[in-house]
Formats: sequence, structure tokens, C-alpha cells
Amino acid sequence: MSTGGKSRKHGVFRPFSYSIKLLKLGQIMAVKRKTYRFRRGDVLDVEEYHDGRYGAPGEKRLKKKKPTKEQMEWINQLNKARKCRQRMLQYISPGDYFATWTYRKEERPPDMQAALKDFQKAIGAVRRKYRKEGHEIFWIRNIEQGTRGAWHIHIVVNKISGAAEIITGAWTHGGTYLTEIRNSSLYDEDFTRLASYMTKSEKTREKKEDGTEAKPRIRQASYNTSRNMPLPEPHVDKLQRWKKEPKPKKGYYIAKIHEGINPVTGYEYRRYTMIRLHRRC
Repeated sequence: MSTGGKSRKHGVFRPFSYSIKLLKLGQIMAVKRKTYRFRRGDVLDVEEYHDGRYGAPGEKRLKKKKPTKEQMEWINQLNKARKCRQRMLQYISPGDYFATWTYRKEERPPDMQAALKDFQKAIGAVRRKYRKEGHEIFWIRNIEQGTRGAWHIHIVVNKISGAAEIITGAWTHGGTYLTEIRNSSLYDEDFTRLASYMTKSEKTREKKEDGTEAKPRIRQASYNTSRNMPLPEPHVDKLQRWKKEPKPKKGYYIAKIHEGINPVTGYEYRRYTMIRLHRRC
């Protein structure tokens, strides 16, 4: 109970100005919400998380723990997949292509540098064809060498008229397999599965049916995107408390919600994608 414009904490009366001061210093834990707008607002990608760990008012701030090597790898992989997924939300549609370029055994590259040169030559040919047709190309790729020595290149690329023939004709080292993303087994509405697949690396471990980790299947990988795919800055809000579940903004529906525990902070985090019911583009 408070009287005379004062607040009580541990049997000691504090003026309200003291609590306001603590809020300004950040000693009361807050929740942050980052909202990214894609496709002129048709798609909203939202992240909510606790803004660090703080002590209670009047107590010292808890010391930050240095993340372990495994935790840093988890954070880096999460960020790579997040940016990949957001680039898809901004520049890629379900009707665009998910393709794979493979190598004939006798034409496998000796190392990653050689594979990069093969990719650059092929994507350069695709880019020239797109420009000739008056279109800009947006691509995301992952070059992978398996643990048994085979090489292949996964590509996500925007579709134009004749794109299948252009992509197939540009690759001369083996086969080309492509499908519209919406027809792929990796498709989901917010591109989570495809982004995770496109950002695999030698550290990726798939889960077995019994929940244990399988042996690595990738010896080395190289992920990149075309340079013409910048991401917008998010709008940041500070919330007073962690809500049990998010509610969609008026005129939108929530496509998918992902929740978990940050292994570094030990606190919940959440991300969800909202899509406009009547899209503009």
C-alpha cells in the first residue's frame, strides 16, 4: 500500500521518483518487440524477447554470463536462418523456384573455391538472361559438400517467364532439379523450413526419431545471397510485460508462431509472422 506519494519496498518507503529513476536506468526488466514490415506491409515479422536480465528495484544488476562456444554457434545459426527467412519474405514468393545443381562424379570440384567459381559463372549467365528480359534476379544459395565427397548447390531464385530453361541451361556440370517452392516438401507459409534448409552447415545435426542427434552429413558449406536484397530496419517497442500469447493486428492473421528458451539468457523468446488478409502485392 502507498501513501503520501511514496512506494513501499522491503519495509522502506521510496518516493515514486525513485521507481521512475530505476526505469530510466533499466533496472526493471522490460520486454522488447521488433516488427519488420515486408512487401509494403503485407507481411509483418515480429520478434519478442526479454531485454536482458535485471535485478529487482534497489538491487544490483546481475552480471552477464559469457556465452559458451556451443551457445554462440546456436545464436549465429539462428541469426543466419532468420535473415534468410526474412529475405524470402521480402523478395521471394511461393511461386518462385527452389533448385539444385548437382555435379557429375568426374566433374566434382577439388575444393570450395572451385565450386564458387562454377556457381559464379552459372549465376552470371542466369543474370544476363534475366536482364535481357528486363528483370532483376534475386537469389539465395548454399554450396554443400557431403561427407561422402559429393557436391551440390541449392538455390532459391525468383521466377520469370522461361526461368526453368534459363536455370537449367546455365549449368553444365551435372543435373538441374527445380520446383516451385509451394510444391516443395520444405514449403511452409513463413519460409521457416526452407530457410533452415538453405542455411545448413557442417555443424548442422538432424534429429533421429528417438530424439538423439544424427551424424553430420555435410563436410563443408558456403551460404550467400545476391547483393540486391537489403533488409528494412525494424520498429522497436518496449512492452511492460510478457504476454501469454500474441494477438493478430486488425486485418491480419498469424501464419505461424515459434517459441523457445534462449540458452544464453534463460528467458523465453517468440517470433511470429502476420499476413494481411487482403494483400496489396
